[in-house]
Amino acid sequence: MSLGAGTFAGRGPLFGAWGNTDADEARRLVDICLDAGVTMFDTADVYSAGASEEVLGEAVKGRRDQVILSTKAGLPMGDGPGDAGSSRARLINACNDALRRLGTDYLDLFQLHAFDAATPIGEVLSTLDDLVRAGKIRYVGVSNFAGWQLMKSLGIAERHGFPRYVAHQVYYSLVGRDYEWELMPLGLDQGVGALVWSPLGWGRLTGKVRRGQPLPPGSRLHQTADYGPPVDDEHLFRVVDVLDEIAEETGKSIPQIAINWLLRRPTVASVIIGARNEAQLRQNLGATGWELSADQAARLDAVSTRTAPYPYFPYRRQEGFARLNPSPV
Repeated sequence: MSLGAGTFAGRGPLFGAWGNTDADEARRLVDICLDAGVTMFDTADVYSAGASEEVLGEAVKGRRDQVILSTKAGLPMGDGPGDAGSSRARLINACNDALRRLGTDYLDLFQLHAFDAATPIGEVLSTLDDLVRAGKIRYVGVSNFAGWQLMKSLGIAERHGFPRYVAHQVYYSLVGRDYEWELMPLGLDQGVGALVWSPLGWGRLTGKVRRGQPLPPGSRLHQTADYGPPVDDEHLFRVVDVLDEIAEETGKSIPQIAINWLLRRPTVASVIIGARNEAQLRQNLGATGWELSADQAARLDAVSTRTAPYPYFPYRRQEGFARLNPSPV
């Protein structure tokens, strides 16, 4: 697993609702992670307008060689023409700003936070190549790309000898399995690992969101539901019903079961967990060290599956398709 730093600093209407972890608290969370064997920490320039990177940099100071630092750039940081996207100037500035805020001279993983249709892919990749050659970036990845955007980028990288994207940061959860329809097969074919964000369905799989009950007072869904991926309520509650059954059988919490299910899935390289405090972090870390039974995993698969949209669903009905096109789902 990895620790996401979206709760660090907590500035603005969105990230303020996630948490407001300061440097001292963040240092404690990093201590707990390292003790548990979690070494990757993920952030982005847009998280609290750069303050998340600053807090994370303070938290890992003095132990840079023990951690993997991952950050993202590309979403708007201001209203100016150079404040968003993946142009050459924007990526160079974003990388240098991230290095300064994190207090390091290299990034282990630098990811494009979104696809920029206004910038030629060759320009994007050649800029990343320059940053890798300069020693500022070790590996490159993307986040929230469509299948064709990622595949086209990989093809251009191979043709010109540019760095290939090794990671795709994606939304994936028991109540959001769209990743499986195209991006997972692509990842399997091309060797691109998934870094999963929001494994608890944008806060819906905490065990506190229940059928027929109002949202709990402390839920971030009060302020941020419109920012995240939509989930049909009845589908959510059916999944929670099965999670309740398995929680009773295993003695594990609903979040632990939901994360453990993800850790079993093809292409998943790391599940990014968040935590407002030490108690939440230790709770999420409890998702490892045990295994769902085959029956329990099958029940979760069955209740959470949704009919794939065109052009994916017709082929699954054809006899022999599974043999000709082995699928992880």
